[in-house]
Amino acid sequence: MDRKYFGGRMLKLGRFLPLFAAVLLISLGTTAHAQVDEPPPLSAYGALPGVEMAAISPSGANIAVLTTIGETRLVLFLGPDMRPIRKMEVGDSKVRSLDWIGDDRVLLQTSKTEDLWGFTVDKAELYSAHIVPVTYDGEVTTVFKRTRRLVDAVFGSHGIRFVDGRWQAYFGALELRRDRRDGYTFNHSRPYLYRFTVDTQDATRIDTATGEDHYRDWLVGSNGGVAAVFDLARSDGDWKISNSQGVTIAEGTHAAGRVGLVGLGYEGASVIYYLRDEDGVSHWYEVPLAGGASTPFLPDADVDRLYFDTPTGRLTGYLDAEEGPVFADPTHQKAVSRIRKAFAKYDMRMIDWTPNFEKVLVRTSGNGDSGSWYVVDLGTMRADGFAYERMRILPDMVGPISTFSYTAADGLDLDGILTLPPGREAKNLPLVMLPHGGPHAHDREQFDWWAQAFASRGYAVFQPNFRGSTNREQAFKLAGYGEWGRKMQTDLSDGLAELAEKGIVDPDRACIVGASYGGYAALAGVTLQQGLYRCAVAVAPVSDIGDMYNEDYRASGRQRITKAALLEQLGPKDRWDAVSPRRHAGQADAPIMLIHGEDDTVVPYDHSYKMADKLKDAGKPYELVTLEGEDHWLSLSSTRQQMLEAAVGFVEKHNPAD
Repeated sequence: MDRKYFGGRMLKLGRFLPLFAAVLLISLGTTAHAQVDEPPPLSAYGALPGVEMAAISPSGANIAVLTTIGETRLVLFLGPDMRPIRKMEVGDSKVRSLDWIGDDRVLLQTSKTEDLWGFTVDKAELYSAHIVPVTYDGEVTTVFKRTRRLVDAVFGSHGIRFVDGRWQAYFGALELRRDRRDGYTFNHSRPYLYRFTVDTQDATRIDTATGEDHYRDWLVGSNGGVAAVFDLARSDGDWKISNSQGVTIAEGTHAAGRVGLVGLGYEGASVIYYLRDEDGVSHWYEVPLAGGASTPFLPDADVDRLYFDTPTGRLTGYLDAEEGPVFADPTHQKAVSRIRKAFAKYDMRMIDWTPNFEKVLVRTSGNGDSGSWYVVDLGTMRADGFAYERMRILPDMVGPISTFSYTAADGLDLDGILTLPPGREAKNLPLVMLPHGGPHAHDREQFDWWAQAFASRGYAVFQPNFRGSTNREQAFKLAGYGEWGRKMQTDLSDGLAELAEKGIVDPDRACIVGASYGGYAALAGVTLQQGLYRCAVAVAPVSDIGDMYNEDYRASGRQRITKAALLEQLGPKDRWDAVSPRRHAGQADAPIMLIHGEDDTVVPYDHSYKMADKLKDAGKPYELVTLEGEDHWLSLSSTRQQMLEAAVGFVEKHNPAD
């Protein structure tokens, strides 16, 4: 048993609590301390993790875990002493969120790719919400299923409240109208705000939809009523925030529509909203619900996310990129400091906690840790591990993870995450360049299943946080605007050059691999750039920027603010062809593998299909792998493994590690 310390007091850290641990160990046919000579199979990396998400009930007595045991994927409900009290098989359902409604029920949200007719897009990811009984016998109910006048899907979630002794959930809903010929048909595609009473399944409209060519969002107060309404005109960017009396408390115009609600303030008596200035920098402001001047909110903090109290919707704290979690309640802040100290050597995330902060769910990963879950009990000063995400990947099988800093050709300071093969000297290694998607995202020192899979096969893996990433101040993110295929691309190759200069990698043995924007970068690495990579693997890539613009613009209903926002990010149209890989397929100087899900609603499958067609016409070597039924996020375990097997096999063929 490991031991850690909270502020001078010893914290006992158990590997697993008994029953759940035994179930997982037996189902996987291994033990936590088995030793093997060969690396784990790729399925150990590519399969969905043993725990995908978890949530703790308000009292701390019960935990809900989305897990896979043997071949069965299910939500497992654990009671006191971590003993299973109920389970619900979910198969290949795309579970998107898991939240407790009191101690007795769970709100489970799923999504499904649907074909559409008569809309601005051909396919969409539609969300459904389900109420699952946990501590009592009852059927799973789908929100709005019993209400004929509503589509049985949800279009935005606006919180869970406990009002007048009953739990209420708030969602955007599409109304149907009676049609003599067809029965019920769509009224329009703009959601209304509905209250769903959990125990009676009654659905009640509490606010209207906005007008045509407008967007509306809501904040629900602790009393279950509308606290604030945000309205945005898609035609010209006029916006306003109104309180529950319909009084406008903030307003303005932003041509690109870069403005919106963030949440209620600490006392629930104010609204926090964001607004991007003329230089493209986003600022947060706070305005009283009763009316008054807007003032800057957390102007000096580098905020990754905000924390809100579920029953009231009020702000409780935020995650600072440098300082970690910051809470308004001093007792909560003291507890956070102890947890951070206990798990200091890992990438630690507090996933969920009880309102009184006596119990916290913690997930860790990093060096020697392929993903572990703990219940931290601050009353007993004990952290009990209840699950590993990847039982077959033992601590010594995790490739060393570190941050590698370097300088771009124009002098900009950059960094990236370097993962090395386990047990190998960091000298003249073959490289997999693995840029992230987004592009507004970033990589950090955590266990990354894709990077670790390549590292287990003998490759150094570099995940550069190129300009445009979100790991630094906003100016760094904005530095990527207009730089697709340009400085954002050379930031990658500058990292390769620095790694080679340090002797860590062999520059003549590099491939580039990525998904979404990273897939675009992979294609650009062997078409727009020359002589750098032996091969490229592009998963769900953007292959033509003009097509991406047209798709997003069409999906918005050809709104002016969408056009302005896209042009702001992508730069002038007359520069797009020069950095669209499909337009330069004939310049490809290395074999390319394209992998794409049929049901991708973010980057359509056509991007890979048309790229493959251009490569074929140019006589360039390529392979196209179609993932049947898969979306943009590789949500299905089987096709995710198919992707990984194909990608690793392609790299090993064209850039052997030995």
